[in-house]
Amino acid sequence: MPNSDLSGDQALSALRALGDTSRAAAQAAYHKSRRLHLGVSNGDIDRLVKGWRGTLDMSGRVSLADALWRSDIHEARIAAGKLLTQARIPDDGQVWALITSWVPDFDAWAIADHSASAGARRLTAHPERLDEVGRWTTDPNLWTRRAALVFTLPWSKGRHPSAADLAHRERILGWAAGYVPDHEWFIQKAVAWWLRSLSKRDPERVRAFLAEYGNGMKAFARKEAEKYL
Repeated sequence: MPNSDLSGDQALSALRALGDTSRAAAQAAYHKSRRLHLGVSNGDIDRLVKGWRGTLDMSGRVSLADALWRSDIHEARIAAGKLLTQARIPDDGQVWALITSWVPDFDAWAIADHSASAGARRLTAHPERLDEVGRWTTDPNLWTRRAALVFTLPWSKGRHPSAADLAHRERILGWAAGYVPDHEWFIQKAVAWWLRSLSKRDPERVRAFLAEYGNGMKAFARKEAEKYL
């Protein structure tokens, strides 16, 4: 039976054992990060996380994810997000609270996006949480602002959206429109990412967005948004 008997120190030791100093240096340079990198491959992180998930109950996963995040090690934070990425979690308030507590710490895309994969599932399970995410759109931290679009990507992907999903989509597109004057590269990239994803399912809606707001977007972002049109 799954339990909660795996410490953060044990998990970090397992990660360190798979590290590679050459890969670590290359990763740190690629991510332009001063955070400690161990040089563990994504595949190895996946294998470790799969084992931990099989060993731990949900309380244990939350505790371990918290410990991994607090270590401030690149691969440990990636693993924390992966550990909580699950479609169905009954009574997921504790999981959502932990994931959203990480948002102010975001400072790099890889860690932010793995955390967003976990958070997106909690959002689609409880769309009322969009009220909380909406407050991120005016945060001074660009990574928090960006998270509002990355966490909500599932609403750009539905092939047969319900009326409620269409309403959520329009709400998020309103956030994207508000971001257009923000020329931070990662913000423009996030807007383009959302529109590019939506264009695969609803190209006309993306064309309408670009007709209204496209002239205000950076050229690279508009080009990316139009990629599949």
